[in-house]
Amino acid sequence: MGTISKSRELTAEEINAFGAELDALRKEVMASLGKKEADYIYGVRNFVRYSEIASRSALMFLGWLPPVWLGATALLGVSKIVENMELGHNVMHGQYDWMNDASLRGNSYEWDTVCTADNWRHTHNYMHHTYTNVREVDHDIGYGVLRIFGEQKWEPRFLANPIMATMLAVTFEWTLALQSLELEKVISGEKTWAEVRQQFKPIAAKMRKQFTKDYIFFPLIAGPMFLPVLAGNFVANLIRNFWTFAIIFCGHFTEDAETFDKSVLENETRGQWYLRQLRGSSNLKGGKIFNLLTGNLSHQIEHHMFPDVPGVRYADMAVKVQEIAARYGQHYNTGSFTKQFSTVVGRIFKYALPFKVKAEAKPMAVPSATVVPLATPKMNEGIAA
Repeated sequence: MGTISKSRELTAEEINAFGAELDALRKEVMASLGKKEADYIYGVRNFVRYSEIASRSALMFLGWLPPVWLGATALLGVSKIVENMELGHNVMHGQYDWMNDASLRGNSYEWDTVCTADNWRHTHNYMHHTYTNVREVDHDIGYGVLRIFGEQKWEPRFLANPIMATMLAVTFEWTLALQSLELEKVISGEKTWAEVRQQFKPIAAKMRKQFTKDYIFFPLIAGPMFLPVLAGNFVANLIRNFWTFAIIFCGHFTEDAETFDKSVLENETRGQWYLRQLRGSSNLKGGKIFNLLTGNLSHQIEHHMFPDVPGVRYADMAVKVQEIAARYGQHYNTGSFTKQFSTVVGRIFKYALPFKVKAEAKPMAVPSATVVPLATPKMNEGIAA
C-alpha cells in the first residue's frame, strides 16, 4: 500500500497564499541574521577543532586505559558528527555566506568525510533539495539500493532490503561517496564503466586522503598506541556513520513521508514546492543538544523549505511553520526519534516484499500562475544568490 496523504488538498489560491506566508517567514528571518548566528557557527567550529584535538591526544597518550579509550573514542565520534552535520553540511548549503568569511563559503568548503564536497553539492544540495521525494528524479529515495516506498517498482533484489540497509548504515560515509556514480545505471546500460572510472577519480583521491588520515597517519605517529588509536578511529567513524544514517532516514522515510510522481514538476509553483517539502519530510522532537548533534536536521521540514537559512534558526521557525500548516490543513510530520526510526525500520522490512500500491498521495492542485521555486540550482549548488 502506498502512502496516503494526511493533508487536505488545497485550491490554487490557497497554495499561492501558503507559499507567500512561507516566503515572508524566510525573508523575515534572513533580514534578522547577525552576530548571534555568527558567534554560533564560530562556536561550533571551535568545538569541532578542540574536541578532535582532545580526543586524538587522549587516544595517543592514554589510549591503553579502557575508560580513557571509551571516552576519547566517543568524543571523537561526536566531533565527527558535529563537523559533518552542523558545520560542513550547513555551511555547504550557503547558510553562512552572508558573513563574507572565506572559510565558511558554501561553494568552497571541504568537509571531513569521504564524499567530496563538490559531489555533495550536486547530488544533495541541487538534485535532492530541488526534487525532494520525486520518484525517478531524487536519487536519495532508496539510494539506488533500497525499496522503502510502495510506489517504487518491486524487484527480487529488494528482498535483501534489511541486509543492504545494515550495510549502508555501517559504511555510510563510503557509500554516500559513491552515490554520484549511480552504479545502477551501469546495470541498466544507461552509462558505461569508462564513464564511471572517470567520475571515480576525485572520489578515489578523497577516499585515499580520509583513509590515510584515520588509519595510517594518526596510528603511526601514536607509536606504541598504534592499535588503540586505530581502533578508536574505526569505532568513531562507525558512531558517526550509524548516527548520520539514522537521522537522515528519519528525516525522509518515515511512515507519513510522501513521494511524488515526476509529473508534479510540470509548472510547479513556489507554493507547490513548499507543500512537497512539507509532505515529503519528517521532524524529530528533542532539545538543543539533540538539535546540535543532528545538525538541526531534527527540523528536516524547515531545512527542506529553507536550505540556505542557518539551521540554528529552525527551531524557532518550526513553531511558525507548524502553525501555518495547521491553518491550511496540512499534516506536520513530527515525533520522537524512537517513534520515527521504528517506522523507518518498518518500511525497510515491509517493502522488501512485493506489496502492491493501492493508494498514493494525490497530486497537488495546479495554480494558473507559475512561480519559480525557492530551490534554484544556483542557490542549491552553494553559490551566493
